Amino acid sequence: MACALPDMPTQAEIADWVRAVCDRFDTTGADLCIRVVEAAESRELNHRYRGKDAPTNVLSFAGDLTLPESPVLGDLLLCAPVIQQEAAAQDKSVHDHFAHLVVHGLLHLHGYDHQDEEEAHAMETLETEMLAAFGISNPYR
Repeated sequence: MACALPDMPTQAEIADWVRAVCDRFDTTGADLCIRVVEAAESRELNHRYRGKDAPTNVLSFAGDLTLPESPVLGDLLLCAPVIQQEAAAQDKSVHDHFAHLVVHGLLHLHGYDHQDEEEAHAMETLETEMLAAFGISNPYR
């Protein structure tokens, strides 16, 4: 991790969240990179790839390779300071908000999006269901 905060999840917890999503989509074993970064790195990559000059909570970069050993799911970039600020503003724990963003980012890597109301509803419903399995309340309430 390039950045850490109090109340950060453990690597084992992150692995459990990843496994839950990947098991659902039969992508367990796919290559995935998760990097936790400071605001400056998030801002630079958000600007470069999305044209937005600000750090963001999570960026998902879908893999476009299939190696003989396993498919490449992609990369998730999580910005610890943004996650911490959002958690405080939304009266959530950093841990639970982090879990939500890992699941959210992984759903993007599995083809989900929230560009319109119908897509957003489907994605939010799935996120809420998956987080509930870990005892994490609905992040959209």
